[in-house]
Amino acid sequence: MGLLDPATTTTMIRKAQKRGKNIQFAALPYRIHKGKTEVLLITSRGTRQWLLPKGWPMADLKPHKTAAQEAWEEAGILGRARKHCLGTYRYRKTRGPKRGQAIQVLVYPLEVDKLARRYPETGQRDRKWLRPKKAAKRIAHPDLANLVLRFDPATFASNR
Repeated sequence: MGLLDPATTTTMIRKAQKRGKNIQFAALPYRIHKGKTEVLLITSRGTRQWLLPKGWPMADLKPHKTAAQEAWEEAGILGRARKHCLGTYRYRKTRGPKRGQAIQVLVYPLEVDKLARRYPETGQRDRKWLRPKKAAKRIAHPDLANLVLRFDPATFASNR
């Protein structure tokens, strides 16, 4: 999986926003547990589908910091987000004011240090640690499932 450097993602974001396209930032929370990579999935509040924490751009926050903030709010994740984007996927909103609109999501790896017991969306979502292969099988969006399936923290270990 090729990483996208911050300059490339900044250009992608500017072009998307200039064209009026919707863009979000997601965190791919991970840990190494007993020598194996695990990723943390959460459920959406409405459809209860398994996915990654994600959200809309936030003023004065870089994309990877926005992804980390969403991970905190939606799943109580505390950790270190990487500046290099793992990749992108697209989906169509099924709920809310942007229903029916196509959304492009940039995904940033987030090494989890701790999971809080209480956080802004406590009790609204489930969260579960899974190996990438099992996690990918639970994800409904094929492009996101493929990103998770191919995830390898060694890819960006030198880009801390």
